[in-house]
Amino acid sequence: QVQLVESGGGLVQAGGSLRLSCAASGRTFSSYAMGWFRQAPGKERELVAAISQSAVSTYYADSVKGRFTIFRDNANNMVYLQMNSLKLEDTAVYYCAAKFTRRTGVLTGREEYDLWGQGTQVAVSS
Repeated sequence: QVQLVESGGGLVQAGGSLRLSCAASGRTFSSYAMGWFRQAPGKERELVAAISQSAVSTYYADSVKGRFTIFRDNANNMVYLQMNSLKLEDTAVYYCAAKFTRRTGVLTGREEYDLWGQGTQVAVSS
């Protein structure tokens, strides 16, 4: 079973960039659909971006389209979230999520993922 560890969070000024990384253990990483979620204080956890097993398909929440990019490196069991033009409202704890599935395509429902990392804090300041 894959275990997930996020890194790369921190404090950044509005307009800046951060790259989040998610390291996955296990031998079958290429069979996992992956997603990045975020949860701000007092809000529901929401999907930010998702990527299919082979990276053919990606999904972005409207709030991050054109600013964030999800990509993966199956050879090294990594998935990344490149975040550019950060805004104050991007402040949240960001979670990496995974689901082993033989179904190709992205998963967009929170309930579809059953493996989660511990989260990494992203804080955007003015």
